[in-house]
Amino acid sequence: MDLERSFGFLVNDVARLFGRRFDHNGRRLGLTRAQCRTLGYLARNEGINQAGLADLLEIRPMTLVRQIDRMEEAGWIERRPDPADRRARRLFLTAKAWPILDRIFDVANETREEALNRLSADESETLIELLDRVHGALSERVPPPLDGVAKPPVVSARRSPEAKAEAAADEISGRRPAPLAVIGAGQ
Repeated sequence: MDLERSFGFLVNDVARLFGRRFDHNGRRLGLTRAQCRTLGYLARNEGINQAGLADLLEIRPMTLVRQIDRMEEAGWIERRPDPADRRARRLFLTAKAWPILDRIFDVANETREEALNRLSADESETLIELLDRVHGALSERVPPPLDGVAKPPVVSARRSPEAKAEAAADEISGRRPAPLAVIGAGQ
């Protein structure tokens, strides 16, 4: 098999290289890539529980708990009680987090521009459209967990057309729209 033409290898290696370039470009942020990813996913899924966010980030819940603890102490994230389950906590960004998210997305946009600089605007758009279709096909076929234990429902990391329209309306009205990029995913 020619790894240079292998879809899986290329997608993973592009994501790895994108992440390394994001790290380089983002040194000025004073945050780790893991913290940036956590803030980015949480901005798209405010109110999610810790288990759901760990699933989205593909990390162990206990690893995320420690990270959330540190980010809560720093004032980026707050935990709120879950009205449906007194044992659970829901995660929300604080007012302090929104300005840094703008800076994170500036770094993500800079990195994306570097990654796509050998493509024309039409080719870049086609690439994104094709990856979005592949993403949709794979999202429909996510297998159940190997341990057989059902995971909590998770809001998709991708926006529905309705959510995109709502974000556009928010932008027009001056309300803060949820961020459009997912940090570290190479989008």
